[in-house]
Amino acid sequence: MPIKDAAWHDRMYNNRALVPDFADHFAHWKNASEQARQTLKPQMDLPYGDGPSETLDIFPAQKPNAPVVIFIHGGYWRSLDKSDHSFVAPALRDKGACVVVVNYALCPGTAEQPITIPDIAAQMAKASAWVWRHIAEHGGDRSCITVIGHSAGGHLAAMLLGCDWKKVGPDLPAGLVRKALSISGLFDLEPIRKTPFVQGDLRITPAHVRMCSPAKWQRPRQGVLYTVAGGDESAEFLRHNRLIHQAWGPKTVPVCEALPGLNHFSIVTDMTRPGTRLHGLAQALLDLQP
Repeated sequence: MPIKDAAWHDRMYNNRALVPDFADHFAHWKNASEQARQTLKPQMDLPYGDGPSETLDIFPAQKPNAPVVIFIHGGYWRSLDKSDHSFVAPALRDKGACVVVVNYALCPGTAEQPITIPDIAAQMAKASAWVWRHIAEHGGDRSCITVIGHSAGGHLAAMLLGCDWKKVGPDLPAGLVRKALSISGLFDLEPIRKTPFVQGDLRITPAHVRMCSPAKWQRPRQGVLYTVAGGDESAEFLRHNRLIHQAWGPKTVPVCEALPGLNHFSIVTDMTRPGTRLHGLAQALLDLQP
C-alpha cells in the first residue's frame, strides 16, 4: 500500500511528467487548431460576460437547427486556452454539430481579481446560459446541448449536468444541459487539494471541495454522463473515472470506460478520429434524445 504523501500525489496527478512527449501533443493541437480556424472560419471571441476571459468561439454547423456541442478545455484550471482546442471542431462539425469552444479565467488570477475553481464553474454556467439564449442566431438547436470536457474541463462538464439553472437565470430551463461527456475528468477535489504542484495556483479549500466535487453530490435528477479515461493514465485518474460511476450510478452514468492504449493527451486527439471508440461515443451522445 503506497504512502499517499505529497510526492505520491504529485506522481499521480502530474500528467506532463507521466507523458514524456506531452509537448508533441500540444504542438499537434496548436497546428490542427490553426488549420481548423483557417478552414472553418469560426466567429471568434464572442463575449458571454464582462469578466476575465469570458469569450467563446462558434463553429457553425453546415445545416440549420443543429445539435450543439460546448467544448471545455483542460489544463488543471490554470493553463491552456480555447485557441489550443479549435482542433476538436472539424470532427464534431462533420457529425452535424454546431460547436462552441469556450474560454474561462485561469487560476490563480491576480491580486486584484483572484480566480478559484468555483469562479470558473460559475463562468461555465454563464457561458452555457449565453449559448442557450443566443445559439439559434448561429444555427444551433438550444434544446439539444451536449457538453464535452477534457480533464479540468471534464470536471466542469459534470458540474454543468448537476447545475441548478434557475439560480443562474429565471428564464433558463431546468434541463439546459442533459448530455455530457467527461474525458479524463476529476470528480473529487480533495486529493487535488493535497497535490503540491498545482495547489499553489488553485488554492483549493475544504469549502471548495464540498462545493465543487461532483462525486460528493446527489446524482442529477435528469441527464446522462459518459465518462472515459485513457487506459495508460495514472491509477488516480482511472479511480476518478470509476468514482463518478459509483457515486451517480449506472442510470446517470451508463458509460464508464478506460480506453486502451491512450494517455492523458492522446485521448483528446482520439475523439477526432473516425472509427475510434471515443469518436463513436461522441456520436452516440449527440444522437441520444435528451
